[in-house]
This record gives sequence, structure tokens and C-alpha cells, in this order.
Amino acid sequence: MTRFTWWLAAALLLAACAPAAVPPPAEEPQPEINLDAVPPVDRSRHIVPLEMIIFDTFRPVDRAVPLTEIDPGLLRRLRDAIPPIYAPRFERAAAGDAWLKPHDLVLGYAGEEAAYAYPVRILNYHEMVLHDDGGRPLLATYCPLCRSGIVYDRRLAGRAGPLLFGNTSALYESDMVMFDHETGSYWMQVSGQALVGELAGARLTPLPSQTTTWRQWRAQFPDTLVLSRETGHSRNYDRDPFLGLGERLTQSGQFAFPVSEKGRDPRLDPGEIVLGVEVDGRQWAYPLGRLGDAVVHDWIGDGDSIAVVIFSAAEGPAGGAFSPSLDSRRLTFARRDGRIVDEETGSEWNLAGRAVAGELVGAQLTAFPTRSTFWFSQISAFPDLELVWPLP
Repeated sequence: MTRFTWWLAAALLLAACAPAAVPPPAEEPQPEINLDAVPPVDRSRHIVPLEMIIFDTFRPVDRAVPLTEIDPGLLRRLRDAIPPIYAPRFERAAAGDAWLKPHDLVLGYAGEEAAYAYPVRILNYHEMVLHDDGGRPLLATYCPLCRSGIVYDRRLAGRAGPLLFGNTSALYESDMVMFDHETGSYWMQVSGQALVGELAGARLTPLPSQTTTWRQWRAQFPDTLVLSRETGHSRNYDRDPFLGLGERLTQSGQFAFPVSEKGRDPRLDPGEIVLGVEVDGRQWAYPLGRLGDAVVHDWIGDGDSIAVVIFSAAEGPAGGAFSPSLDSRRLTFARRDGRIVDEETGSEWNLAGRAVAGELVGAQLTAFPTRSTFWFSQISAFPDLELVWPLP
């Protein structure tokens, strides 16, 4: 089940030599999923208006029901109606080549054990993938209505053990709302913040990731693992029903689910794709489509004290944010003849911040946590963010 049927109805109305492959990790054990054991959300604790959390009932009538009005039985039945992948299987990159097109989008994350590609064609139908990498419990998330790909660490300071997440089938600011199995609290996908419940106000830690094309991710990480279509669910992973959504949002200015005024910030079109960079809990946004194939040096953080360099690509569009310092040596980057190079050594770098040729080959820049989303979703989640446009 996806949100496509709802979006389609709204749209119709509006239109009246690589190294040897790394073996895939052992298949992870299926966690015990008992949705009836999830505690009811504590509605007395919330940081957003409860009526702004809207459940998609997937019914032809009463399609959108606010949390303040939903029947408890329906609320329980809607848990994981869009099923997360709790025990994913991963395959070698060659398996992905057999069915992914070069321009297909993937959410990519490079971890301690391996690099992982989560195809958007799968994420459209599941929205969350939970697994571990080198002892780090991961939550790979994607909301199709926001084109928001974000990877989080599932550990929360002050709590023993990682949180297990599911899908409420609700939306806040037209963004997916998750729940944790331990407390029943509701979480906004883009911000990673708990909105309602015992953990209201807490935030998950975002990790460096990219939403990019399969071709670009494959080139950066030839040994990447790719999420298998063997998910245990019967879905049509051969199509992306949300293609062109950003253009439709920009042309119509209408959303499938309610979006407040903060999400209608006119500085950018609502469907423009931005790269959100997080440093010390503060947010900066760079419009990837406007940057195209570019390198941007900037200063962010308190008092503009932290140097950052943005590598962006028109294909996708995609990008990453990195510290330009390497072993206490400050590097200056530029685009030359379609390549990213540093002026100090002439070494060539890829979109993942890794030197692929030249004196510094094999060196890796430190990446900042990032989010790739539509503009409306990023500004809804972080109304105090700093938009970096025009460029400094």
C-alpha cells in the first residue's frame, strides 16, 4: 500500500577495474514485531498541534483523519499499513545492475561495514529500512511526498538499546510520521524529532547520506550492497509512481495533505530539492537544482566558525557536505573539466568526498550529516534554517 492513490486523485483534480565484491552481510534476524504491544501514544505530551497530525486511512471516504478524531481501533489497524522492512536482505551491486536503471534514485549510506543503496523504487512502498552496520543500528527513511531521504542512528541518548520504529500511516506537514515500539511516541521523518508522546522533543541523530542516482552511487562505491527486492511483500518495484511530483508541486502549489504557512516559504519553489546540512543542531539548506555541477565553499556554525564545502551534481540532483580540512591541512576545491579537484595537489575527488586519483588518492573528507528533501518539507521541519541562496 502506498500514498500514490491519494496523490493521484489530488493530481487529477489539479490537472482537471573494481575491487572484488564484498560479500553481503548475513541476513539479519527478524525482530519480534508485536504491534498490539506498542503502548498508546501519550497525547498529553506534544510539541505540535495534535489536529495537524493527519492519518491517511487509505479509504475512498474519510481519507484524511486528524489524530484528535481518529477511532482507536482504526489507529491500531493503520500501524505499518505501509510496512517497514524490519529484516532486510542485501545483494551485491551486480544484482542491482540487473534491474535498476542508471538514472533510478537510491538513498545511499556508507557505513563501517559496507556501503548500502536503498532503491527509491522499494522505499516508495516501505518508507523505512531497519538494520545494523558495524554495531550501529540504522534507520533508513524515505517519504515519497517529500522526496526526503535520511538515515538515522536509532540510538537515543539516555536510553538503553536502540529504538524500533514503525509507520503510523499519519503525516505531519505532509511528511511521514513514525512511531517507536518502546514508548509509542510519534516522530517526524524529516526532522527526526518526536512530536507526541513520552519522548516528545527528543531528536534522532542524522548521518551523512546521499539521495542520488544508481549510476553515481555505483561509481562512488563499486562494492556497494543494494537492498534486495525480496522484501517478503508483493509490490511492483518496477515503477516509481511519484516521478515528477516536485514539478507538479511547483506548478500547482497544492499538497496532498495539509501543509502550514511555514512550509509555503516563497524563497524557493515548494518542489525544489535542497541539501540540508546539520551542525550542532542548526540547519543550512543549499538548493541542489540551482547549484548543478558545482563546488561551494562556505562558513557555517556559530559565528560562521566552521568551514564546509558542498559537492553537488546536476544528475539527481545530488550532493554532499564535507569539512575541507584533511589531517589539519586546509584544501581548496573547484570543478574543472567536469571533475572535482583540489588546487593544492590536483587530486580528483568524487561526490562522496573521497580522493579517487592523484597524490591524495584514498583520502576521505569528514562528512557532515545531511538531508535531501523538497524545499517545503525542509523549511516545515526547520523554519529557522539558513537558506544559502544566492551564494555568498
